[in-house]
Amino acid sequence: MNSLKITKEICKGCSLCIVACPKGVIGISKKSNNAGFHYAETVKQEACNACTLCAVMCPDSCIIIEKN
Repeated sequence: MNSLKITKEICKGCSLCIVACPKGVIGISKKSNNAGFHYAETVKQEACNACTLCAVMCPDSCIIIEKN
């Protein structure tokens, strides 16, 4: 299974990754990080096809994709 990791302390919750993901893998957390932002989190890891669109769209480079 492919792995999508989001560094929650860097994420500002802009939602660009959510819009970019064709599989609905990412959502916004109800929790907030130390900066007070509701960060993006993986909600359907098993649906990730490692297309990397979310990582490309992320302005803060907080998404890492590992293809398996």
